[in-house]
Amino acid sequence: MLFESLPIFLSKLRCFTAFLNNSEGFPKPLSKEKERELLVAYHEKGDMQARRELINHNLRLVSHIVKKYAGTVSIEADDLISVGAIGLIKAIDSFKYEKGAALATYASKCIDNEILMLIRMNKKHKDCLSLNSKFACDKDGNDVLLMDILESDEDEVEDAVSSSFLMEKINETALKRLSPREREILNKRYGLNGEDVFTQKELAEKLGISRSYVSRIEAKALSLIKDDLSHNYYDKN
Repeated sequence: MLFESLPIFLSKLRCFTAFLNNSEGFPKPLSKEKERELLVAYHEKGDMQARRELINHNLRLVSHIVKKYAGTVSIEADDLISVGAIGLIKAIDSFKYEKGAALATYASKCIDNEILMLIRMNKKHKDCLSLNSKFACDKDGNDVLLMDILESDEDEVEDAVSSSFLMEKINETALKRLSPREREILNKRYGLNGEDVFTQKELAEKLGISRSYVSRIEAKALSLIKDDLSHNYYDKN
């Protein structure tokens, strides 16, 4: 029930980014009486229209909380709004209205939690992965960087490490550990498996997602490949 129409809902949320500095762009908050009426209708009768109204009339709260983070973190506003909306939806779905607490108070905590989780995940990916960090050593003991493997042409890679074997291992890892979306982004970002090379911006436009989302998926995929190859091959040689 939680994600019944979430993809459509989140696509519409991107249009709300322009309203961040104009809270009049959002529906006004509900009265306590109307809010409780809708909560009862949703939780006791499964009224999805009531759920939608609760979401729409609390988007102003998402906007208000996002303003605290916008400009202070390296995450696009539309991503903050999207995860904030997910927090709002979770709050509405799990709220115990019969206890008499205010929905806005509970929802604020859920929205904050989702945004902070995104910030921590984004920071973790930045901290744990660098294309300039040492990836492994070649047969002569020279450092090989992940950037060398993914961006050098075939002849250069063969000089550093057995490229055919390495690409085989990368593809094995991709099939074993990466999702279809992660494989697609990695192939198109680095021209693997005969794909054209795309910038993050070009790929975001092609796939209809944000550039920062492409960046996060790319970082995760590279981290998984680096970890798998480092532990399952280079640590044994």
